[in-house]
Amino acid sequence: MTSDDKERPDPLFNQSLEKGLDVLRAFSAVHRTLTLAELAALTGMTKSSAQRTIHTLERLGYVDKHPQTRRFRLTPRVMEIGYNYLAADALIPIASPYLSQLANASGETANLTEPVGLEMVYMAQLVTAKHMPVLTPVGMRIPMYCTSSGRAYLSTLPDERVRAMLEASARTPRTPVTLTDVETIFERVVACRTVGYACNEEELFLGDMGIAAPVVNSRGEAVGAVHVSPPASRWTMADAQKKLGPLVVECAWAISRSIAH
Repeated sequence: MTSDDKERPDPLFNQSLEKGLDVLRAFSAVHRTLTLAELAALTGMTKSSAQRTIHTLERLGYVDKHPQTRRFRLTPRVMEIGYNYLAADALIPIASPYLSQLANASGETANLTEPVGLEMVYMAQLVTAKHMPVLTPVGMRIPMYCTSSGRAYLSTLPDERVRAMLEASARTPRTPVTLTDVETIFERVVACRTVGYACNEEELFLGDMGIAAPVVNSRGEAVGAVHVSPPASRWTMADAQKKLGPLVVECAWAISRSIAH
């Protein structure tokens, strides 16, 4: 494809749909409710374009407006879109019993994530009764560069692609100990290929660690990662690597073997 081809408008591309999705994505934990002006600013739309888009979404039932404050918010109907993906994802029902075994064996919450761009998305979670310092619900997205699941996924890719993805990542320091140097992170990714699991020690959230292993299909391509998040209040990284690492690797291997048949 030439540069001219990339710059040529796509006649099938629906900009109205793009705007609608941009508006839905503008809402977050930081922006739980938004005014029309705030929506326009966050999405880069004109106020009139944002008004038409939010009105359409309101008529369809995906957002509503508070009668007094006039601020918009998402409605539970938005969950239909995400649930439809979860219901159609064949990996989740295959992985669930193995995640349950991992949670029972480790005593820690077991998670399944899948890649989306430069992030990993929580797709399934088996929660234990033990306290979790950080809430990580299904649907939450986390960056690859500073998480065990992201590094485990990256470990299955060719070196040049790993470096390209790390370079493209924002690599924002999420905590005082977040690794942001590409070569340093790359070394952690390469180490996963040797021991079978990747680690994160309070790089995303303080008090929260991670041990993860990749899930691969019959062609050896990574489709996700399994991880546990042992809190620093109960584990040292050395103990987590020794005791939890083999359990996570075994779980990921069992899931990979199941989807290969």
